Amino acid sequence: QVHLVESGGGLVQSGGSLTLSCAASERTFNPSGMGWFRQAPGKEREFVSVLRGGRIYYADSVKDRFTISRDNARNAVYLQMNSLKPEDTAVYYCAADTKYGGNIYNPGRYDYWGQGTQVTVSS
Repeated sequence: QVHLVESGGGLVQSGGSLTLSCAASERTFNPSGMGWFRQAPGKEREFVSVLRGGRIYYADSVKDRFTISRDNARNAVYLQMNSLKPEDTAVYYCAADTKYGGNIYNPGRYDYWGQGTQVTVSS
């Protein structure tokens, strides 16, 4: 069974940086999309970024501050977060799916999820 394992969360001051990592537990795992969502207390799970079909997608709220990348050899994705703001505070989840087409921004389409890693940005 495939598991996604996340790391890299923590506490940082406004303007600081963090890098999140996510790796699949199985070498044969070949998702159609892999990326990141986040969820703050009392709010819906929110799309952040995804790599899909050779293209990169970002939420407007993180564009120009966050950068997603991949390591094909390790079947892993990363999220470099710069210029962090208090409103970025959330649990960040790695997600992957094996679907094609449809709404890529809907968390319900994703089949695989990491356990979540807390990112807290203080003011």
